[in-house]
Amino acid sequence: MIGLIGLGQMGGAMARRLVEQGQVPRVWDAHGPARNRAAGQVVDGPAACAAPVVILSLPDAGAVAAVLEALLPAMPPGGVVVDTSTLDPLAAREFAARAAYLDAPVSGGPAGAATGTLTMMLGGEAAALERARLALSLLATRIIHVGGPGAGQVAKLVNNLLVATHLAAAGEAMRLGAAAGVGPEALLAVVNAASGRSAATEVNWPRWVLNGAFDSGFTAGLMRKDVRLAMALAEATGTPLATCAAAASAWAASDIADAEDFNRVSARIGGIA
Repeated sequence: MIGLIGLGQMGGAMARRLVEQGQVPRVWDAHGPARNRAAGQVVDGPAACAAPVVILSLPDAGAVAAVLEALLPAMPPGGVVVDTSTLDPLAAREFAARAAYLDAPVSGGPAGAATGTLTMMLGGEAAALERARLALSLLATRIIHVGGPGAGQVAKLVNNLLVATHLAAAGEAMRLGAAAGVGPEALLAVVNAASGRSAATEVNWPRWVLNGAFDSGFTAGLMRKDVRLAMALAEATGTPLATCAAAASAWAASDIADAEDFNRVSARIGGIA
């Protein structure tokens, strides 16, 4: 049995994936509309989701803390909480001190959750990971044990800070090319065959920017949150990040609404949205 708490775009996609794989997860969300459209067995609160493996997909540390308060007393012996939320690593370490808790943020978006092709970066005890591995393998093709509690969150924040920086840089570079008379379609054909390529140019711009789709399933608000967490971690560790700080400022200053697709920020920087 698997429990799943948090049924937004990511959690909802994970629930559907589990059902497709023959599981019937116990699921719950604080918001009624999310519960109404959820796959799985909808229950009446976090405690009712208690199971040998419970997956969380929540917006912030406050939401995780509230869920754990209700969930942990109901967890079975040996049960593992796998938290795919993106949080401050210090918060993850605090949660790990209270329970068999893995911080397990993911990369791959709702599409990856729906197809079971997520990359999952985990912090926590190896023994807890082994107890949860079979369930997690239904959702992720790459399960990477980064280190102790909080290490998964550090890896996720580093990854997303790079994504945000690459997207900002790609937008600026495309704007330069357009100003000099070469459009992004032609530029990307060259960049992606040469050494300037990145996921921003190989995936994001062709899939979600140039065609105007902007439907990646990840919002500008979520990326801004991750960038803020990464920059807070830099401050806490005394690590100057001049280049990433400039990109962080561009994300903070963009007038793209938090609810919009995060790729719109790169398009706006690139002068095409």
